[in-house]
Amino acid sequence: MSVAWLNTGDNAWQLTAATVVGLQSVPGLVVLYAGIVKKKWAVNSAFMAFYAFAAVLIAWVLWAYNMGFGNQWFPFVGMPHPIISMQDELKQALIPASNTSAAFPMSTMVYFQFVFAAITLVIMAGAVLGRMSFKAWMIFVPLWLTFSYTVGAFSLWGGGFLSSLGVIDYSGGYVIHLSAGVAGFVAAAVIGPRLARDRENFQPNNVLLMLVGAGILWLGWNGFNGGDPYAASRDAGAAVLNTNIATAVSVIVWTIMDIFYFKKPSVIGAVQGMITGLVAITPAAGVVDGWGAIAIGISSGIIPWLSMNLLGKTALFRKVDDTLGVFHTHAVAGLLGGIMTGLLATKAGCAAFALSTPGGAIEGNWHQVWLQLVGAAFIIVLNIVVTYILLKLISLVVPLRMSEEELLVGDDAVHGEEAYAFFGDGERRPVAGD
Repeated sequence: MSVAWLNTGDNAWQLTAATVVGLQSVPGLVVLYAGIVKKKWAVNSAFMAFYAFAAVLIAWVLWAYNMGFGNQWFPFVGMPHPIISMQDELKQALIPASNTSAAFPMSTMVYFQFVFAAITLVIMAGAVLGRMSFKAWMIFVPLWLTFSYTVGAFSLWGGGFLSSLGVIDYSGGYVIHLSAGVAGFVAAAVIGPRLARDRENFQPNNVLLMLVGAGILWLGWNGFNGGDPYAASRDAGAAVLNTNIATAVSVIVWTIMDIFYFKKPSVIGAVQGMITGLVAITPAAGVVDGWGAIAIGISSGIIPWLSMNLLGKTALFRKVDDTLGVFHTHAVAGLLGGIMTGLLATKAGCAAFALSTPGGAIEGNWHQVWLQLVGAAFIIVLNIVVTYILLKLISLVVPLRMSEEELLVGDDAVHGEEAYAFFGDGERRPVAGD
């Protein structure tokens, strides 16, 4: 039976957007991780992403969604509560603390917001691949979702204090990427580095599989940024176009930087540039114009490149083993995108996204840059504190690191499985690990 508030076009677009964002995690980052790590960690890396996707959904519907988007409990978080009754699923989507409604059912809203929460944990996993205990990861995922992600989501998107101040995070540059990058770096520091032999030789085992994951990630971002107006609107179209412009520019600029510095174009570098472009445009996608997207793409091809390839070689970054450089590709790029949103947000784009903000510095509103810095500072401090405390508490229950044998052997010791097991009749053979 139809209801007056339902717009079937908006509902169809929102479900499509949510599905392609889900594909960014499963199989996107699952296969990207499986390909970009060395052979002995392919299964474990893929499984960490696969598990996080499932675990987040259950926690999300039982308590976490309402902490991020439900009735206000504190200025920075909502009241935990399940949202899986039929009444909940069929009613009109509403975010009460921000007084935001949409022309589709609550079930669509819950699923759409879930895929964003899930990919945040999947991204974070990239910082600790190759040594974090899977059992510790199983505990960490729902706890970090509860005590960190929901706070950032409510504060910026759910009607909390940062959204009330006027901080702009169009689609997750702060809530997702800055959070994942900072939390991943803290986790990498607390858990400790990979084996020395893994750090010295961590060649991807399947570059083409990595590219398949990268392609899914890029195209899935159309739903990531295009779905945030909660409607099949003109702003959704602008967000999708700007996302792809910035990403293409970032890929090209990163590749040029590689050629000048390393004398060779690297496909792995191009993928890093793709990611930084996607991340940097995310907080700005629907509020900047195409020229702003080009400026963000140029910046995201240069600044995270410098961070990864120059700053990343300093003593601190050599000590903290961030396996896939998540700090550089997500924290640095997310912070960059947030600041550039404050600089380049247009008055027309903000109005189309139903924001009262009169644009950024380009429109004469330099105060927006300050607000973007305040929002970033809150997210950074939140994730340093919460991630550190959670990991220390988990370490009292299970070890955070794998055993020495597991670190030496890899997938076969941890899961009893191998990524490429070409056996004639299924018989098992000793596994060397590398």
